[in-house]
Amino acid sequence: MRARYMFFAFAFFTTLASALAAEPATMLEAPLAISDEAPDFALLPLGSIDEEDLVSLSKELETGPVVLVVLRGYPGYQCPACTQQVAQFVAKAKALKAAGARVLLVYPGPSDQLQAKAGEFLGETKLPPNFTLLIDPDYDFTTQYALRWDAPNETAYPSTFVIDQAGVVKFAQVSKSHGGRADVKQVLKVLKE
Repeated sequence: MRARYMFFAFAFFTTLASALAAEPATMLEAPLAISDEAPDFALLPLGSIDEEDLVSLSKELETGPVVLVVLRGYPGYQCPACTQQVAQFVAKAKALKAAGARVLLVYPGPSDQLQAKAGEFLGETKLPPNFTLLIDPDYDFTTQYALRWDAPNETAYPSTFVIDQAGVVKFAQVSKSHGGRADVKQVLKVLKE
């Protein structure tokens, strides 16, 4: 069983490394702000190790705006503020879908056990079809987007962005604390403008 797990872990990280190496990522000097152009990225959804399953911002924007929610991941516990925020967004899934939006949740952390911790975070929550939980092994995405909270027992700054189909940020909220999360009502208001 352990050998099988090691094979899948090796395959996953080899696939991810080759996918990320294919095109150099744009590194931001500061978190995105309103009117910035969001750099493209590609991450695997929870439960996948197949490069063909990579989810890219550019591809998602082909069908409508994207709500990008960066979670704290696993800083030694499952963040209750993240759990509450995701529940709030899931509760408004129909309104988000009616606005044409896809919701990408990013769960960052060390690659070791990241899939398991992200699965633990979701627990019994079934995400709506317009939601995807993406994993960010070793903080590559959070570093690229200048959201890495590099302090003891921290992972990433909790952040929410609304990105229009042209790739332009229409809403940005980056919290330098555990609270200060974007409310789904704010996001829906921006999507309707």
